[in-house]
Amino acid sequence: MKALQIIDTTGPDSALQLTDLPEPEASHMLTPGEGVVIDVHAAGVSYPELLQTRGEYQMKPPLPFVPGSEVGGVVRSAPEGAGVSAGDRVAGFCLLGGWAEVAVAPSFFTFKLPDSLDFAQGAGLVLNYHTAYFTLVTRGRLKAGETVLVHGAAGGVGTATLQVAKGLGARTIAVVSSDEKEQVARDAGADEVVRSDAAWKDQVLELSGGGVDIVIDPVGGDRFTDSLRSLARGGRVVVVGFTGGSIPTVKVNRLLLRNTEVVGAGWGEAALQDRALNDEIGAAIEPLLQNGAVQPIVGPRFPMEQAADALRTLDERRAIGKVVLDVR
Repeated sequence: MKALQIIDTTGPDSALQLTDLPEPEASHMLTPGEGVVIDVHAAGVSYPELLQTRGEYQMKPPLPFVPGSEVGGVVRSAPEGAGVSAGDRVAGFCLLGGWAEVAVAPSFFTFKLPDSLDFAQGAGLVLNYHTAYFTLVTRGRLKAGETVLVHGAAGGVGTATLQVAKGLGARTIAVVSSDEKEQVARDAGADEVVRSDAAWKDQVLELSGGGVDIVIDPVGGDRFTDSLRSLARGGRVVVVGFTGGSIPTVKVNRLLLRNTEVVGAGWGEAALQDRALNDEIGAAIEPLLQNGAVQPIVGPRFPMEQAADALRTLDERRAIGKVVLDVR
């Protein structure tokens, strides 16, 4: 099969090599001896792969290895008792090995793909939307009628968060950096949009009538303090990641002023430790898929040969929607 390997940690321009490898066996590192074998049609491109090309991600498999955690494709085989079977169109989260023509995912990370979604959308479903739900509801305790501010709102996680929040009855405010990204955020359900290069905090306080209930922050960096200042009494900043490059610190006295919180949301860690959580989130997202609230927005698409360009799109923060590799 064709597959992409990370052969060293010199960065996206030189660390990747397209090669031929034997097809994987029906076994996964998380479920030794069994796994869902998937003929991959599309694979998601995310920040972990970018970090892996530099040796900066917490998961450091021995080199060389096939990266890629998200796939959309067709089941070739599945273990007994799995919720999918041969011939099913699926979205799978395989942790590693997704940037290949054939991949293996655990059955608890494999979900049937509705007919309304194509394979590229399937490649952006599990990681982004399970993260969005976990961030908003499991960790953020979102209730219908609350107001949610979303940073990085035009990217894969951002658009997923806007869609899930709207589907659950929240009011949404998006933070973006350009006209193009504003349109993407509005298409994803943003009720209001503010610019990251302007006095966005003051605008958010005015639009929300004094503060938002939840801030979803996958960016970090120097905007974090203003995120805290944007909260209403009892509000929560939910930390998803640090795509802005720097990890902010918190002066905890700020949390006392309006009884606010900073909450960590590491979906991957939680999903691996509590496998029942995946079924719970999958069941919660299902009605949002059926009523059209969840509709993954696919952005730039690249052939496997241009995977380095796909990673640079993320690295240079040019991604709009989900970046995808077309595998077949």
